[in-house]
Amino acid sequence: MESRAKVLGHPVHQASVVLPAGLFLGSALFDAYAMVADRDEGWATNAHRMMGAGIVTGMVAAPFGVIDWMAIPSGTRAKRVGAVHAIVNIAALAAFTASWLSRRDDPEEPSGGARALSFGAAAALSVGAWLGGELVNRLGVGVSERANLDAPSSLKEGEHEAEDDDDSERDELRRARQFVSPS
Repeated sequence: MESRAKVLGHPVHQASVVLPAGLFLGSALFDAYAMVADRDEGWATNAHRMMGAGIVTGMVAAPFGVIDWMAIPSGTRAKRVGAVHAIVNIAALAAFTASWLSRRDDPEEPSGGARALSFGAAAALSVGAWLGGELVNRLGVGVSERANLDAPSSLKEGEHEAEDDDDSERDELRRARQFVSPS
């Protein structure tokens, strides 16, 4: 199924999640570096700023995911994976928000709890991002009207590779023929 929210023919959710994910994961890396650096040099402060930007851009990206998820037929694996993807990412967003709020008064010296929230949120976000990749790359949500919304997990590689290879070769050949002789 193709995305219901598009700009210039491209799915909005898939394009808009890249920025908050990068900001959030970058902020966790900045936090980690600030912990081991001899002197801070602004790493913790910049982690706080990146979290703030990630919160704003994450809240912009989320509604477009909801729009796409609502269009997925009930009872499909894609609907279930999409629900878990949303729950995990909402939990990550909440944990990053709690971390950001707890360090608001002194962003240069975040508490251990604020950093723990940041690292836990980064781990949850990584799981959520993998699930999003499963939705798009394995199940075809948001990119193909011929999506297989009940395809098996990508963790079960090998079981359906030959079938998938045949389909992708046919699709490539079909696209090449359309490009050479458009109808």
